[in-house]
Amino acid sequence: MAQAANAAPNEIDVRTLVPMQRHQKIFELVDQLAPGGKFVLVNDHDPKPLYYQIEAEHPQQFSWTYLERGPEVWRVEIGRLSKAA
Repeated sequence: MAQAANAAPNEIDVRTLVPMQRHQKIFELVDQLAPGGKFVLVNDHDPKPLYYQIEAEHPQQFSWTYLERGPEVWRVEIGRLSKAA
């Protein structure tokens, strides 16, 4: 999935996926993001553990912004920072 930095972010609703498939799908999207790219993750619980996993594997390379914080739906914008490595 190529995405221009200024395009509207894609939204992925993982609530329809089997729980064991969710992280795999999210990490596929994270790995495909170009610098400046982003997507919105929609989940049925706070995905904060995912934040820690992304940060551990890709330190200071991604942004994490809550757009909605439950109690039934969480929406988080995840973006690849465009700063030079």
